[in-house]
Amino acid sequence: MKKAARKAGFFFAAVLLLSLSSPALSHAQENASEDKTLSPYFFVKSDAPTGSQKNLDQLPLKSTYADVNIAGVIADVTVTQVYRNEGRRTLETVYVFPASTRAAVYGMKMTIGKRIIEAKIRRRDDARQEYEDAKRQGRSASLLEQQRPNVFQMNVANIMAGDTITVELRYTELMVPEDKTYEFVYPTVVGPRYSNQPSAASPVTEKWVENPHLHQGEAPTYTFDIRVNINAGLPVRQLSCSSHKVRVAYDGPSHAVVGLDKSESRGGNRDYILKYQLAGDRIESGLLLSDNGNEKFFLLQLQPPKRFLPAEMPGREYVFIVDVSGSMHGFPLDISKRLFRDLIGNLRAADRFNVLLFSGGSAVLSEQSLTATADNIRKATSFIDQQQGGGGTELLPALKRALSLPQAEGFSRTVVIATDGYVTVEEEVFDLIRKNLNKANIFTFGIGTSTNRHILEGMARVGNGEPFVITKAGEAPARAAAFRKMIQSPLLTHITIDYAGFDAYDIEPATIPDVLADRPVIVFGKWRGKTAGKIVIKGISGNDIFKEVIPVGKISPAKNNSALRYLWARHRITLLSDYNRLRADDKRIQEVTRLGLQYNLLTAYTSFIAADSEIRNKNGEQATVRQPLPLPEGVSDYAVPQAAAPAGILQKSLSRQGAGNMMPAAKPETAQETATPGKETKDRAVRTITVSDISVSAGLSKDAVKTLLEQYSGEVLGCIAKTGPSIKTVIEITINSQGVVTGAKVIPESLNNEDAEQCILRKLKKLNFASAGKALKGTIRFTLMG
Repeated sequence: MKKAARKAGFFFAAVLLLSLSSPALSHAQENASEDKTLSPYFFVKSDAPTGSQKNLDQLPLKSTYADVNIAGVIADVTVTQVYRNEGRRTLETVYVFPASTRAAVYGMKMTIGKRIIEAKIRRRDDARQEYEDAKRQGRSASLLEQQRPNVFQMNVANIMAGDTITVELRYTELMVPEDKTYEFVYPTVVGPRYSNQPSAASPVTEKWVENPHLHQGEAPTYTFDIRVNINAGLPVRQLSCSSHKVRVAYDGPSHAVVGLDKSESRGGNRDYILKYQLAGDRIESGLLLSDNGNEKFFLLQLQPPKRFLPAEMPGREYVFIVDVSGSMHGFPLDISKRLFRDLIGNLRAADRFNVLLFSGGSAVLSEQSLTATADNIRKATSFIDQQQGGGGTELLPALKRALSLPQAEGFSRTVVIATDGYVTVEEEVFDLIRKNLNKANIFTFGIGTSTNRHILEGMARVGNGEPFVITKAGEAPARAAAFRKMIQSPLLTHITIDYAGFDAYDIEPATIPDVLADRPVIVFGKWRGKTAGKIVIKGISGNDIFKEVIPVGKISPAKNNSALRYLWARHRITLLSDYNRLRADDKRIQEVTRLGLQYNLLTAYTSFIAADSEIRNKNGEQATVRQPLPLPEGVSDYAVPQAAAPAGILQKSLSRQGAGNMMPAAKPETAQETATPGKETKDRAVRTITVSDISVSAGLSKDAVKTLLEQYSGEVLGCIAKTGPSIKTVIEITINSQGVVTGAKVIPESLNNEDAEQCILRKLKKLNFASAGKALKGTIRFTLMG
């Protein structure tokens, strides 16, 4: 009897905990723990014959198909997703899927029966509001949002019983060859993402992380197909697909059609990778022009010269910038010393080098670069070895000084920076690098077990280089060897581009770095006036002067180059977004939003919305189902943080009650806490929190704020467990333009319990009000009672 009573008690406690959480029962453990973080979870198919899940189609996505057309260097892709409701309940489905980071998504449409609804681009908040309105009113609608540059989310509302709804999205991307090989990658599945953000406090834009997944080895629940049509302009060679079994049909030497073998219909658990080369190891090069009547765009792609013998290589100059600030003291600086002893000790006799040390100030080995003699190498290593680490981290003036050092004529300069990246001048550093790409190649080495990867990766990206991160002393030789291999034989240096008689503007990149591998020089831009003049590219290749002249007047704008406008805008958006991830700036957000709206592109701040005008679901009731994703092939269940945990009484009880077809797998400590509730759990189970007397600044939605506060109220229950039978406190929150809480205070003498007060404020500071309005910056005041 005691055992049965304990089980009953456990189940009762679980139900009480659930009553305090979010209304979405598919996330039934939302507030089971104050420390619950955003987490993926395993899909659990309910076998309950009765209850809320009866006649519910738990897997509404039936198929996804990609139709790819590659013409020259541009790929145009149409992705078709088919949703079918084979149950008897009206559905909303949520599907998270990946895309290429280079994809410029420019169109979407929804088809219901014979009705076709073309999607419109809207500001993200406006699109979401329009979708929610259509959903509530019973109109079918689809919403496409960008959660990450390579992660999208599709919501489809009011899929009636028996409905088939088809959603098509269209995107384009540039095919950039590496080592003369073209590679088209179609990502198929988003793997589980780890996050340490508190679930209840996280913004809506992060909720996609809480996505159901199938177990390892389980095939996708939907079919997958892809067809690639290649029209290369030159004979196609060595075409292969390393990821899937395919069928290839040729219609002439330069035209190939690649179809997916029927045995791969469940192959949507791994990226589709197709590679090919062009005859003669050629890289498609030349000038593409587009004129849509309002704006004119161009794309210049130039094949680099052939490789040459090491003896023909131009002189190389290296400037090594070493961070010797206080944060580098000890282990990080010791690694830096080992790294530079390796790099400097392996220079060629014909190379030149210099060393610049920086912390709060900077010191240089020599005002002129030195030849790589044994004596000079010993001098340099001694210069570095004497450092112990101390002072601030002034990277910007150090980089300016390095770039201003006199450069020997005929030498190609490479700047190598070793730092932990603990600086706060990201934007200025980025700008300096972008403006000097034609003067120096810039590479970064991150040193330490917890580097600032934002600035390290950002510097490498804007410098068209590559970041190297060293976390252990033993990694230094391998990283140094990889670096030497990359830069040992540049194909083209000191590159300049002159637009003679061709009125080009808004050009990206602003300057061109050295070409260090068999990949083309690519330049985007706009142009005015007539197709006249010429583009002259100059540089040094080996011991020779390289010159290429492209006569613009002989090239006509083509209709099939219309994708250039999307590619140019996508490139500009990516650059702005890189800056913005380092330091949010309202002006950059406004510019990304403007570009998305002007060029009809999906961005972090613009979304596609397609809403039907016909009211089909008159009572507005529907069940929300998150489409479960397969784990990527080769990934184990342990990729889901709670994979090894027992299901626990809570999960089993929910399944019997029909509380949802998908539930988070319980953490071991959460399962234990539920199975053996302690005093705090009991206190939290019998107490409730209410939110009242809400006042907000202009631009904020009181209803949206109230909803968020109510959903989060369960988080503060642990804070008031020892405050007596009831509390009433007035709280004021200050938020910034991103919806982030920057300050929170309890109105004096409204609680009279300092420990509880500080606990509540810590919880509330985790909140994000990004979805609560358009003009977010301001204050929120409310009363908590419980």
